[in-house]
Amino acid sequence: MALKKHHKIAIGSFTTIVIVYMIVNGILLNGAIVKQTLNHNSLNDKINQLQADTSSKLNELTSILSSTQKTLLNLNDSFKSEINLLKASTTEDFSGVIENSVKSVVTIRTNVGQGTGFIIDGEGYIVTNAHVLVGGNQIQALTYDQEVLPATFIGYNPTLDVALLKIEGRYERLKLEDSNEVQIGEKVIAIGNPLGLQFSVSEGIVSGIHRPGMNGIEAYIQTDAALNPGNSGGPLINKEGKVVGINNFKIGGGESLGFALESNYLETTINEISQEKLGELLV
Repeated sequence: MALKKHHKIAIGSFTTIVIVYMIVNGILLNGAIVKQTLNHNSLNDKINQLQADTSSKLNELTSILSSTQKTLLNLNDSFKSEINLLKASTTEDFSGVIENSVKSVVTIRTNVGQGTGFIIDGEGYIVTNAHVLVGGNQIQALTYDQEVLPATFIGYNPTLDVALLKIEGRYERLKLEDSNEVQIGEKVIAIGNPLGLQFSVSEGIVSGIHRPGMNGIEAYIQTDAALNPGNSGGPLINKEGKVVGINNFKIGGGESLGFALESNYLETTINEISQEKLGELLV
C-alpha cells in the first residue's frame, strides 16, 4: 500500500531528526575526545617536566652530598695532621700521651666566648672553669670527633672557679693524679684552645706547688707551660697521662707564669658539686 503524503513527511522529518542528532552527538563526542587528548598531553607534559625537575634536584643533592663528604674527609685528615704535628713538637716523654689524652678534651663554647674542658666521667661529665661560662646562656661542647653537642650545666664552685657540665654519649675520661705526688721540675703539658686554636699543646715544667691563687688559697701548681686565653678549663697533664691540675689563670705582664688548680682540690670540688646536684660521687 502506498504511503500517503503526510506519512512520508512524518517519516522524513523523523529521519532528519535522527541524522541531525547523530551528527550533533558525533560532534560533541569528537570534542570530548579532543579535549581529553589535550588534557592527556598537558598532563604528560607536566609529568615530564616534574621528572626533569626531580632528576635535576637529585643530581644537585648528590653533588652537595659528595662535596660535604669530601669536606669532612679533608677536615678529618687535617685534624689528624695537626695531632701528628703536636706529637712531633713535644719531647719523647709525651710521645704516647697526647694522642690518648686529647680525645678527652673538648672546646667549650658559649654565645659570648669559649674555653676548654675535659671529660672526667665516661657518661659525658665535663669539668671546666666557671669563668668560661660567665655571661653566656647557651653552652656547647666540640669533641675530639668534631661533634658539636649541647652541654647541660650541672653546678659550680665560685671560690675555686670550677664548673661541672654534661653532654650525651659515652667517652674516654681523663684520670686525676694525686697532686701531693707532683714534684717541682717534672714535665707537664697543657692542652687547650688558646686564642681559638683548637686542641693546642704546650709543654713545660712544674715551677712551684701549693701556690696561693687570687682567692688566697694555696692550691695551685705554677708552670711555665704557655697558657693563653682559651686555655682556661683545660687539663695540665703529666707524662703518665694523668691530670695534675686544671689550667686556671696566668699573671699578666710576666712570662711563663701560669697556674692550675691542683687535682686533689679539683677532685674534692667535683664530688661536692655532683653529690649536691646528682646525689653521687663522680671521681
